[in-house]
Amino acid sequence: MSEQAVKKDLWLQLESLWHKNSKIIIIVVSAIVLISAGLYGYKEYVVLPKEEKAADALYKVQQWYAQDSSNYVINGDTTGAKGALYIIKNFSGTKSANLAHFYAGVSYLKLKDFSNAIKHLKDFSTKSLPIQMAAYTALGHAYAESDKKEEAVKYYKKAGTTFEDDKDNSAENLFLAAQLLETMNKGKEALELYKTIKQKYPQTNKGNQADKYIYRLSIEKNDFSIN
Repeated sequence: MSEQAVKKDLWLQLESLWHKNSKIIIIVVSAIVLISAGLYGYKEYVVLPKEEKAADALYKVQQWYAQDSSNYVINGDTTGAKGALYIIKNFSGTKSANLAHFYAGVSYLKLKDFSNAIKHLKDFSTKSLPIQMAAYTALGHAYAESDKKEEAVKYYKKAGTTFEDDKDNSAENLFLAAQLLETMNKGKEALELYKTIKQKYPQTNKGNQADKYIYRLSIEKNDFSIN
């Protein structure tokens, strides 16, 4: 069969396929167009305005947070300016609502409302490593203050390994975890953390202090089961 005949045969097959399935193809293509248009419209006329309103409300919360006005951060003020809880409730799913969880969580921690601090900080997440580190540290504090030491150690360790470029805070968080582990009679685990601090962050304040803790746990006869 010649090349021209092959092309003609292929064309006839495609034409036949089109006639048999044209309605389905048209429906599918139309659906794709409608869905695309719908998603664009939803983003343009629903999502973006919602994000903008949430960001406007969050601006005042951020000012209060910088001023250490924890009650205002959470609930807003008497002038009608809204707080983090309002943003979380009314702008769920926005970036600002996510950040509002962080501001609310840290503010509750400062007010010693540890259960609410934990609730909001656990609902927060970000790709910004310094901020995520701060959230994990705050969770560690909230759990430690609630006498939930296992959870506190878990989040101090997370904070200590989330953004290792911040050597001082990484060392500080690992040190807090080690200190808690000692109170839990887990001297062997504490010793390993002190060694990590000494090895990875020798120039930090906690790195300079690590030797005495390593020495003490290495030679002390106690109930820490470090052998």
